[in-house]
Amino acid sequence: MSDHKEQWGLLLAPYRMTRQGKKPADLDVVRNPFVQDYDRIIFSSSFRRLAKKTQVHPLVRNDHIHNRLTHSLEVSCIGRSLGMLAAEKIKDELPMWISPADVGAIIQAACLAHDIGNPPFGHAGEYAIREWFDDASHRDFLTKLTPEEAADVRQFEGNAQGLRLLSRIDYHPDDGGMRLTYATLGAYLKYPWLSKTIEEQGDIPSHKRAKFGCYQSEKEILKQIAEQLGLIQLGEYHYCRHPLTYLLEAADDICYALIDLEDGIILNMLNYAEVEPIFLNLIVDYGYPEELHLPHTTWQQKIAALRGRVMKRLVDEVTTAFAKYQYEILTGQLQGSLLQYCSPDIEAGIQTAKNLAKDRIFEHPQKSGLEIIAHQSLQTILDAFVPLTMPHKALSFKEQRLMSILQHSGAHFQNNHYHNIMQVLDIISKFSDHQAYSLAQELQGNKVGFF
Repeated sequence: MSDHKEQWGLLLAPYRMTRQGKKPADLDVVRNPFVQDYDRIIFSSSFRRLAKKTQVHPLVRNDHIHNRLTHSLEVSCIGRSLGMLAAEKIKDELPMWISPADVGAIIQAACLAHDIGNPPFGHAGEYAIREWFDDASHRDFLTKLTPEEAADVRQFEGNAQGLRLLSRIDYHPDDGGMRLTYATLGAYLKYPWLSKTIEEQGDIPSHKRAKFGCYQSEKEILKQIAEQLGLIQLGEYHYCRHPLTYLLEAADDICYALIDLEDGIILNMLNYAEVEPIFLNLIVDYGYPEELHLPHTTWQQKIAALRGRVMKRLVDEVTTAFAKYQYEILTGQLQGSLLQYCSPDIEAGIQTAKNLAKDRIFEHPQKSGLEIIAHQSLQTILDAFVPLTMPHKALSFKEQRLMSILQHSGAHFQNNHYHNIMQVLDIISKFSDHQAYSLAQELQGNKVGFF
């Protein structure tokens, strides 16, 4: 099994972008590079902005509803538990210098960053950007782009935007970005490959196109990460996932499948009685919470007790599956997600939770109405800013004013049209929901005061 150890030694090495950092043997017990990764992400402005970005419900006024920041913190907690327990279960395969706490710290940092590239309004925001560029009247903005660059622009992808932020934009522009360890970046990369061209995907609607994790602009960074980690190459700029990514994905799935239901109850889209049996079915023999039959327990206290037990079981099952299928994961042969390799009732239970959320929350008229506003807001912003990206464009007075807003936000346009468009998308993706809505109103002449 020494080849596993050799591979894990590459996958978990604490080296950083742009700098080699410490040798594995010199890892600081208290503040190792992976803990530093977590700190760098949590103190970044990009992470802080997630506090005002949609998790499920755009522009919601209820302060008790999850946003992208609270969701990311919860995913990072589950991720840390998954990483530590998985490492404990396969510790004989891991290098001597890595501890279960180190593996937990890698996944915790990657989970913290997993949504950092998401635009305002969540997935509705992604689809709005894609559809703007899909519109036949906007094709002129794509004529000078290569088919691969056009695919990036027409398929704005939060995952690829996140890699761009982490590795190029934040902290050290074009010089390593946040300079995270390769291990954390590898665990973050759910889709370590480039976008497919539009032609390859036929007439697939914008919200169903193939996911990817890296734009053309960062493909050499992707290659650098993959080579440093020893990821299996499947094609040009196309690699197998880092094994720890499977744990990140499980942490995300667990959180949103369960927590979306809680938010649904708060917003009166669901009631507690509909949710309780889903949680009870997932607990099995992990203990019946006494809170369920105490006389004065609130639904919030009941669901917290249920959630704790469900998560305990899921963490145990997912890490057992990870250990059991370690060889398939390391050789790039595992199909699907780890939840599919747990007890059959788990995948069924999670699917039941997701179906209830889909039917009663995602299709709720209140949510649909807000998503239309979100979509229109981003379309208005793109209408204003994208025309400015044309190289050598003569600017009208209004366009000069708009350009000053972009420059204030860090844009520096040059002769490369693709890079100019990407800079606009960088700026838009950082907006909070309310910033984007407010700016759209101003651009339409409906209100005053951007700053």
